[in-house]
Amino acid sequence: MKSEKNDHAMQELRPTVWIGKQGCTGTVVEEIIQQLEKRKIVKVKALPNTEIDFEDVAARTGSDLIEVRGKTFVLARRRKK
Repeated sequence: MKSEKNDHAMQELRPTVWIGKQGCTGTVVEEIIQQLEKRKIVKVKALPNTEIDFEDVAARTGSDLIEVRGKTFVLARRRKK
């Protein structure tokens, strides 16, 4: 269940990675990985006509899928065990 705090945080966070019409290329994956190393969470936005598998992007980047709204989603760096 989403908390009000997390809901507000997603709205305040600005997208730092955009996925274009070519989809989630290796370059996009590398950019997400680099940004996740610098910060805890990354907001990603895809073009409206782009087919995107959010779970696949999370798996390819080694991150956790936190929230999805339309073509915008938030990934978080996985915690080390």
